[in-house]
Amino acid sequence: MSRAPSPLDRRIALGLGLVTFVVLWATERPVGFVRDESVYFAAAEQFARWWALLFHAPASALSDRGISQAFDFNHEHPMLMKSLYGWSHALFHSTLGWVRPAAGFRLPAFAVAALIPALLHAWGSVLWGRRAGLFAALCFFVVPRHFFHAHLACFDMPVAAMWFLVVYLFWRAEEDLRLAPWVGLAFGLALATKHNAFFLPVVLTPFGVRAAWRTAGADGRSVLVRMAQAALAFLGYALLVLVVRGREGLVQSWQLLSPQTFGVVALVGGLVVLAVRLRTVDPAAFVPIAPLVAMGLLGPAVFYVHWPWLWYHPVDRLAWYFDFHATHVHYAWTYFGDVLRAPPFPLSYVFVVTALTLPVSLLLPMGVGLLRTAVRNLGDLVPALGRRFGRGGSAEWLLGVNALFSIVLISLPDVPHFGGVKHWLPSMPFLALLAGREFGRASVGLASALPLAPRRAIAATLALGAVVLLPALTLTVHVHPYGTSAYGELAGGIPGAASLGLQRQYWSNNVTGVLPWIDANARQGARVWLHEVNGLSFRDYQRNGMLRTDVVPVGGPEDADLAAVQYHQEFREQEVLVWQAFGTWVPSTGLYLDETPQVVVYRRP
Repeated sequence: MSRAPSPLDRRIALGLGLVTFVVLWATERPVGFVRDESVYFAAAEQFARWWALLFHAPASALSDRGISQAFDFNHEHPMLMKSLYGWSHALFHSTLGWVRPAAGFRLPAFAVAALIPALLHAWGSVLWGRRAGLFAALCFFVVPRHFFHAHLACFDMPVAAMWFLVVYLFWRAEEDLRLAPWVGLAFGLALATKHNAFFLPVVLTPFGVRAAWRTAGADGRSVLVRMAQAALAFLGYALLVLVVRGREGLVQSWQLLSPQTFGVVALVGGLVVLAVRLRTVDPAAFVPIAPLVAMGLLGPAVFYVHWPWLWYHPVDRLAWYFDFHATHVHYAWTYFGDVLRAPPFPLSYVFVVTALTLPVSLLLPMGVGLLRTAVRNLGDLVPALGRRFGRGGSAEWLLGVNALFSIVLISLPDVPHFGGVKHWLPSMPFLALLAGREFGRASVGLASALPLAPRRAIAATLALGAVVLLPALTLTVHVHPYGTSAYGELAGGIPGAASLGLQRQYWSNNVTGVLPWIDANARQGARVWLHEVNGLSFRDYQRNGMLRTDVVPVGGPEDADLAAVQYHQEFREQEVLVWQAFGTWVPSTGLYLDETPQVVVYRRP
């Protein structure tokens, strides 16, 4: 069976992507500016100015000084998405004036997020039929938190889209060698989006090697063994250096002309030579290895070329980049009444938060789909289970591993736990795909059990889809644009989550719920303290017409006429400081979701 979707399913996938883009654009105006997003707005503008300088004064733009001045700001993340945000803002807002500033930045985020439903349908329709693909595409985006993150000019939804794209192309390339270079290019774009993508080779290499080994003859297996020996030798050397020098010593000793750099170059060169040899002696075994070769060659090249900040100081700045994310600060996070401030974090955290934030009607098919995949994959290892429940196969393993990898990675006790589902978003499209299979099975079972004529069977499928999707869609509409506050039925909704002592929100975007009141009631030139809203976000609210331009931001309640306090358990003392500074504990207004306080506003008497 061909792994390419049919022409009709390609058109449906394109239509789903276009509809997603339009819906995101139509609903973005009330979405607040999260703390990180306003930083990326500023970085995008700065990068856009560098690109303009590149066309007008290339010598200055390409100098070490020019690049450092342009890209030192917010070099914690690569610049692919920030460049897209900057170009879009410069064209659609600054030049053409078609959209407001925030929408100008966010348009590329909508386009990249729209890849997910398109790919979900394209993949699901081939694996399990059109019903499965359509349901998978729809169920991913009616989850309130997914819908919220798809609006942001950030990196969490884009890296989820890029991860899914790489894995999908990898699966296609196992059949079609012509797609291998596209896997490498997609991997490079994923690296250029966010650091999560560096784990993709860890996930995909076992699949490529296993498929090649099963296909290879004696000569091909001999080459594969030599490739494995080269990789293991380098890994052993790296571990030895790490043990002897420690992590900081390894980073400090890694220079452009160093044994470490020579080892990397030798490994890559040796693997390329062996891959060429494999193609000569065993072309069939080379096909599943080719995507990995393309990832190894094109991925790092795209990552380096796309980011001028690396050009003059690649080793030092790459070392800083990896070290920054390896030692990321631990932000406080409330979990069942406990404020988690430092590791070790609970092993169950990610699984519990996922279960409590997903609507039950979608959690069930996702959970059943994951369980079915796990049992079938075990059937490949245990013949008795395989005879009873069926066997998985390579595609089932690929989906199951990717559905769990990001979730398990973030579950490790020393990994920072904050930001809710956004940090394991790359797992969620795969869970949606597995849910699509379960919906397809249920709809077929319903049609055969009744039994129904073809037209009535289609109507029954549509009715079943509405019953399953409607609770999530209703919750998304109800909570929009405050998606970080959304909780499903297992948590008891937003009030139940508050009673359980869970994080009510994160970032500061919910402040948009009280900005109209502040605009209407603040005196001319009022001093306003928006708790958790940084200076860049304050500026963005003003330049997007969401907050009057005459009000003045201040750094604390002692200097403020009005104070809007975000409800975070770790910041409860901030509200006490407002009471002391203002001489009142009675709020003037607030944002209450299902009668649960999210933001409260105080006015100095």
